[in-house]
Amino acid sequence: MLYAIVAEDVPGSLPLRTRERSGHRARLEALQAEGRLIMAGPFPAVDAPDPGPAGFSGSLIVVDFPSQADAQAWINDDPYTLHGVFRHITVYPFLQVFPK
Repeated sequence: MLYAIVAEDVPGSLPLRTRERSGHRARLEALQAEGRLIMAGPFPAVDAPDPGPAGFSGSLIVVDFPSQADAQAWINDDPYTLHGVFRHITVYPFLQVFPK
């Protein structure tokens, strides 16, 4: 089943994100290699493709896991979670309608 992981950043997260980015991306790339990653990316803190020093306010990850508990366990072990980038995380079951 698909799960949408919606994570909200702590204020001023950009330095933490920068420091932990490679480990976070490596985990996403592993899911992509397994064919389980549907999409992932950050929410810019301002309305711009490159938010510069404003940084990001959170992230969205849509991924295939056997269960919601598995999705929660995965994000709990992510460097962004472990090192304080994310202050709040919600894992929602997700039904993809479009694109088919």
